[in-house]
Amino acid sequence: MTKSSSKTNTLPATAATPATQTVRAAQTSSVVSESALSGTPAPSPLMRITERPEIVMERGQGSWLWDSNGKRYLDFIQGWAVNSLGHCPAEIVDTLITQSSRLITPSPALHNKPQLELASRLVELSGLHQVHFSNSGSEANEVAVKLARKWGQQHKPDARHIVTTVNGFHGRTLAMMSASGKAGWDQLFAPSMPGFSKVPFGDIEAMKAAVDEKTLAIMLEPIQGEAGVITPPAGYLAQLRDLADERNVLLILDEVQTGVGRTGALFAFEHEAITPDIVSLGKGLGGGVPISATLAAKHVCCFEPGDQGGTFNGNPLMTAVASAVVSRIASADFLHQVQQRAETLQQAMKKLQSEGLITSSRGRGLLWAMDLPGNHAVSTQAAALEEGLLVNAARPATIRLMPSLLVTDSEIALSMDILHRCLQQPG
Repeated sequence: MTKSSSKTNTLPATAATPATQTVRAAQTSSVVSESALSGTPAPSPLMRITERPEIVMERGQGSWLWDSNGKRYLDFIQGWAVNSLGHCPAEIVDTLITQSSRLITPSPALHNKPQLELASRLVELSGLHQVHFSNSGSEANEVAVKLARKWGQQHKPDARHIVTTVNGFHGRTLAMMSASGKAGWDQLFAPSMPGFSKVPFGDIEAMKAAVDEKTLAIMLEPIQGEAGVITPPAGYLAQLRDLADERNVLLILDEVQTGVGRTGALFAFEHEAITPDIVSLGKGLGGGVPISATLAAKHVCCFEPGDQGGTFNGNPLMTAVASAVVSRIASADFLHQVQQRAETLQQAMKKLQSEGLITSSRGRGLLWAMDLPGNHAVSTQAAALEEGLLVNAARPATIRLMPSLLVTDSEIALSMDILHRCLQQPG
């Protein structure tokens, strides 16, 4: 190890005493003060994986966030479609308090009641057979691929290939980066994992040409969220279901972003009256806490003990919260309200388009994107932040909107008023 060239005094690496802790705190304070005086930002303890504004969020309620200075923001990101019921809803807060005083994590080798209740409810609602719980969307998709490969070993031993889509997004593990179709990802942490190929999203003929005797599954998002809310032609999912049945391959739907009410149905696959062989859920399932799920049809449920696991998988704290979220969202009245708010949002965006401020909009339920006349989505996002609105620049000329499923008409109107002003500013 090379010696530091810094002239800052440091203490030897010995056990901390109250006195040494005081000195270290004083040194840290001194460094921060000097950085502030020089105008140079102090180094962050966080690894730099994204560009974040300097504000620090402190509190949230419903569609609103407050920073440490007390400024309020209308949140149309909601943790990337995570906070399905908005920030800090009573269902989640109350469940966390109750369950955390009862049982948090016994062991994934033991049953717990909230896990069994949530599994039963998801199986009932989806029409699928069994579920495995994980902690993130990436993990849920990893489980889907493992399950598909295990099924292939048993039923199509020469088939190891999965066809995904260009610009698809399935997570940030090494395997899911290989499955995803984001440009450049195959070289970012090379070598990438083999076994995946990509075809254009929404192109059924390209998918037919790609699926052969070496193919064991088709895997895609019903709507490509990360790519800028790209919706396929009507009937595309039904055509894929038919193709999968005809060629004896599995249909895997990644509903990490579209599932649990986001599109106005509990699952996006319901819009085309199909059932996939495997579906992954995440984000909105926990309404703000980390939990995901992989559901599968009976003929695909071929895991054996030791094939899959995870320390925190299915713990009662997270599954109890997810049960509360699903119970709220799964009602017909709730989903009808989502559809009504979606219509309000769509009409508001059409007005922006009629004024020439955007060129198009697309989406379903409360997952939408708007295309701008030029590549100024990042500057529009920054201007909106200054005005107290959080939106996502999904692409250079695309703004993505993912409000709470409980967003109100007045909040939608306010978001459009702010965007109207921001879009009129020079790019």
